[in-house]
Amino acid sequence: MKIALKTVVWAALALAAASCSKAPSFVSVKDGQFIRNGKPYTYIGTNFWYGPILASEGQGGDYQRLVRELDTLKAIGLTNLRVLVGGDGPDGVFSRVDPTLQKAPGVYNDTLLVGLDRFLSELGKRDMQAVLYLNNSWEWSGGYGQYLEWATGEKALIPLVDGYWPFMQQMRKFQTCKPAQELFYNHVRAIVGRTNTVTGKPYKDDPAIFAWQIGNEPRCFSDEPEIRDGFIAWMSETARIIKELDPNHLLSTGNEGHMGSEQDWSLVERINTIPGVDYMTIHIWPYNWGWAKADSLVEDLPEAISKTADYIAGHVELARRLGQPLVCEEFGFPRDGFSPEREASTKGRDAYYSYMFSQVGTQLQGLNFWGWSGFAEPRSAQWEKGDDYTGDPAQEAQGLNGVYVTDYTVDIIQDAINNLNQQ
Repeated sequence: MKIALKTVVWAALALAAASCSKAPSFVSVKDGQFIRNGKPYTYIGTNFWYGPILASEGQGGDYQRLVRELDTLKAIGLTNLRVLVGGDGPDGVFSRVDPTLQKAPGVYNDTLLVGLDRFLSELGKRDMQAVLYLNNSWEWSGGYGQYLEWATGEKALIPLVDGYWPFMQQMRKFQTCKPAQELFYNHVRAIVGRTNTVTGKPYKDDPAIFAWQIGNEPRCFSDEPEIRDGFIAWMSETARIIKELDPNHLLSTGNEGHMGSEQDWSLVERINTIPGVDYMTIHIWPYNWGWAKADSLVEDLPEAISKTADYIAGHVELARRLGQPLVCEEFGFPRDGFSPEREASTKGRDAYYSYMFSQVGTQLQGLNFWGWSGFAEPRSAQWEKGDDYTGDPAQEAQGLNGVYVTDYTVDIIQDAINNLNQQ
């Protein structure tokens, strides 16, 4: 609880300092380096997908918790938050974010839209920034599957019910389904072109936005040239629309890198040479990718770290050749014993996090762990309506990968940020 007890004092000092300083500038890229306020910029941040829901006044809203979480994150130094703009489709779908933002094509939950506005306003007060992603190749926020269902009438599959292989076979259809893509483009125009109802600022003029992101882990799910070409084409059109509406902010794809590109380096390069893409993203999941086993997470750490080092190195080489900053914007490691219980120890995770943090400022220019659970107190192993939101979305075991404010992991994070700031 060390961080939690200091939060009020730290946050008050931070807010006072922010109110006396000039407005932060937009982040740019020069010679493969992030630049902010005229200086090279590196960061350690987190994933906070549910922030706009907490900021809303409707279902799921908890403004007191939002303020408490943001003050704590600011005090720790976690000022770059990767955030879901909102879910797609009807509420009440198993393993999906609830409530959703876009109920039907172009039909929005206005309460959640204002929640997004309020969330960005609160970030601005604290000199914090968000990476806002607009789509998802996975089911937990609707994404590909929901757009396909709207466009074709084919019911979106749910991996936990229908299996991951059938799900992925269905998702590859999005790459060549023009009607589904057009629905998504309309969504992009509505969000990127929005004006904040709280601050009166167009989103394009808001420095609380670090970057727009095409989607969470966009994949083509296929080796077929036609599908790959379609995949690149829709992301290219999305990038064009975003940059046309908002030339001020950075743009990234949200791709996982080699593992999310059919393990094909040529596809990784195609993704990151789409016109308008400013920096390269990667994700790393040692357990999900078989680098560490559930019953031997601590014992498997040396192999997991070795494979992680190789994974990062391959992307560093490509990023440098393309003149792009490299960000590992999503990585996670389960609690010891593969237990989701809040009281479970985090020895393996803490060691893995320490390694990842050591790469920032050398191999990586940014890093966001997955994800921030903060003050959440989940009641169910699988998220149910009315439960607190955690860093683990609805399709995942609540608490398995998320970081609570009471975890010793927070001390590891704090030390890493202090070390980075002293470089």
